[in-house]
Amino acid sequence: VEQSCLRLGIARLDLVLVHDVDLWSVGDKALLEARFRTMMDSGYRALDELRRAGVIGAIGCGLNESDMCLRFARAGDFDCMLLAGRYTLLEQGALQELLPYCGQRGMSIILGGPFNSGILAGPVREGAWYDYAPAPPAVLDRARRIEAICTRHDVSLPAAALQFPLAHPLVASVIPGALAPQEVAQNAAHLRCAIPPALWAELRHEGLLDPAAPVPD
Repeated sequence: VEQSCLRLGIARLDLVLVHDVDLWSVGDKALLEARFRTMMDSGYRALDELRRAGVIGAIGCGLNESDMCLRFARAGDFDCMLLAGRYTLLEQGALQELLPYCGQRGMSIILGGPFNSGILAGPVREGAWYDYAPAPPAVLDRARRIEAICTRHDVSLPAAALQFPLAHPLVASVIPGALAPQEVAQNAAHLRCAIPPALWAELRHEGLLDPAAPVPD
């Protein structure tokens, strides 16, 4: 934290996130347990002290799994969670436990990976990436069905994917990522795209969208 402040030339950080203390990143349950304990016994306490001192405005975790976000949320006084890829147009597992709990605690969600590593950036082709690897057949099929509905309503798949998570009141922001200035412009254009309510209704009718998921107006 000190080195970051020095490099940035500022005395206060608005938000500090602890990243990748999850099974997807660590790969071993015993090692994950050790890192979780280390984080809560030392790292969390240090960040909490810095928050109380005003050096940090808010603290959270950046993770790839809803269940680990929930575990950290229950273990400490966090302000937010950066959740990657688990509340998207393709999958809404975070609706089951994580989002309701965050609502009870007054925590917000920063949604990373709204394109699920690329498959929702379209067009959906064989070999499209999902969770940093080629998508399995079942995921490809689901993404193609979603894309077909978007096409029927004259909406691009990435526009629907980018706007969907922002409809949830706990999602404070979405991080799509960009490799070049034109991709930033594309993302901005996707957010301005008008999406008819009939698109969301058809996705629900086809079982491709959780009935409890809020959708854009």
